[in-house]
Amino acid sequence: KTDGPVAERSARYGSIAAIISFVLFALAGAWVAFGLPGYAITSQVVSDGASNPLLKTVEVGAAGGWLHNYSTMPATILAPVVGLLGALASAVLLRKRRGGLAFIASGASIAGIIFTVGFAIFPFLLPSSSQPGSSLTLWDASSSHLTLWIMLLATVVFLPIIIAYTTWVYRVLKGKTTLSEMGENPNAY
Repeated sequence: KTDGPVAERSARYGSIAAIISFVLFALAGAWVAFGLPGYAITSQVVSDGASNPLLKTVEVGAAGGWLHNYSTMPATILAPVVGLLGALASAVLLRKRRGGLAFIASGASIAGIIFTVGFAIFPFLLPSSSQPGSSLTLWDASSSHLTLWIMLLATVVFLPIIIAYTTWVYRVLKGKTTLSEMGENPNAY
């Protein structure tokens, strides 16, 4: 959104941050693969009844147990690949001063990292390190049909309003901020 020295400094710091993100994400993956025990549900899962997080049995497995979902669902490996490649692409694109593409690559990296965690710990949402049997799973956190219906109606009403407002804000704030524009704007000081 800027030009000149501010844009140069932002691109330099952004590319350094993207490389740091790549390295930290890769190191975290190695830690999960080789040093962090995974969990597995060993009892029957009640997915169609009243939820009670304490009615399941959870076994703590060996290191790398969180990566089991990647072998059972091979397409999920795309998430960490997108997380890593997006960070690298963001660093390269920032160095080449391609801000829009770097923004997209950065967003793809963030989405890849978030999906990586989700795919790895599925069906767990909040694993408990002190009491694995009390870990919150997808089925434990589900809502009733009535609650889901009310939330759907609220989403149908409010999501278009949010999208319209966000679109308007992006239209108003589009383009770069230059020194000359700041001088012409009486509210800039």
